[in-house]
Amino acid sequence: MANVKTVTDMTFQKEVLQSELPVLVDFWAPWCGPCKMVGPIVDTLADENAGKIVVAKVNVDENQSIAGQFGIRGIPTLLFFKGGKEVKRIVGAQNKSQLQKVIDEVIK
Repeated sequence: MANVKTVTDMTFQKEVLQSELPVLVDFWAPWCGPCKMVGPIVDTLADENAGKIVVAKVNVDENQSIAGQFGIRGIPTLLFFKGGKEVKRIVGAQNKSQLQKVIDEVIK
């Protein structure tokens, strides 16, 4: 998990919206079963795509402001940002190859 940033309401602007690289943000909560399945996949993808995409995690219980701002209704929700704008949204658990395909599209 060395390549995964923990982002909060206070750091979201700087870490995500102002990032030079595209950013994958994993909105999750510790009590969420599907989040526990997706979490390790996201961690692996962060390591495998280091230098091409930034991977960040937002705990929705602790950061309700940013979750509300982006209309996060169900978790896990993965948002992809490029140039400070949301370019892709995935709600629910996905497998590694599906997520890698989206990362490849976003980093083009």
